[in-house]
Amino acid sequence: MSVKPPEACETMTDVRAGVDAVDRELVALLVRRFGYMDAAARIKADRVAVRDEARKAEVLANVMREATAAGLVPHRIESVWNELVEQSIAYEFEVWDRLRAS
Repeated sequence: MSVKPPEACETMTDVRAGVDAVDRELVALLVRRFGYMDAAARIKADRVAVRDEARKAEVLANVMREATAAGLVPHRIESVWNELVEQSIAYEFEVWDRLRAS
């Protein structure tokens, strides 16, 4: 079944197929994003550098600007991105520790 754009959906089956397709795309993008966390953990020589509050603020500001320009509700996107960044930091700590455990 082909996925319809949101404005062409006529049934909940159409909507659900579209949401499922977007979720698959988001997972693929998250795999790529977390790959960059792997790289950061490999590159950063100091564990303290893993949590960078200035960079976190920059990422959130960038996303809020993009979300606003795209017509999204910024506070909803900020909440999602804050959690994404926190989970990314936690993951990077795990990878950093694992790479240096040997």
